[in-house]
Amino acid sequence: MLKLSVKNRKAGAFQLLCLGAHADDIEIGCGGTVLKWLEDEGDAEVHWVVFSASDCRGWEALESANELLSRGRRKHIIIHRFRDGFLPYVGSQIKDCFEELKTQCSPDLILTHYRGDLHQDHRLISELTWNTFRDHWILEYEIPKYDGDFGSPNLFVHLDENLCNQKIDHILSFFQTQKDKRWFSREVFLSMLRLRGMESNAPSTYAEGFYCRKLVL
Repeated sequence: MLKLSVKNRKAGAFQLLCLGAHADDIEIGCGGTVLKWLEDEGDAEVHWVVFSASDCRGWEALESANELLSRGRRKHIIIHRFRDGFLPYVGSQIKDCFEELKTQCSPDLILTHYRGDLHQDHRLISELTWNTFRDHWILEYEIPKYDGDFGSPNLFVHLDENLCNQKIDHILSFFQTQKDKRWFSREVFLSMLRLRGMESNAPSTYAEGFYCRKLVL
């Protein structure tokens, strides 16, 4: 299996852009990967953008991001308040946010939603990521949901057991508004990591899976 490294990049601080439609999407989809790279890249600079997180969800998103990114060199956190489930219907406003974001950072890597995700908000964020950032390394993460839209990722980040537990503990601790949902559980999050670890032959048996559409070697 071919192994790539985020160290193959331009000089200077590692620039990471994380995009999520909702308050907990980034943490669920790629929280372990972010923690791993912050551990490996001491000078990392992270731009973190959530598009739909109002009221209590907004506070959860902000507190979670601040804690998760505390190891980074520099962090830029943006929490928008667009209505959950209605992002495609205010698409022009979301597009304006992306156009402004394009002027604020030039990331080495972008983490965004999977284009095959059946949630309309997730799909829009993925589409606008590719529409806005046309010459960047983009990886698409996956979110578990009732729709059953899991695919077959083609890129994996191996995580040790400690990082997996850090990720899951973080999610369960910071997003209390979701605790009554049946899918929001340690078992679901751990099973995703174990499945992707098996598929990628991870030494630790755990991994996060991503979809990589384009990559130049």
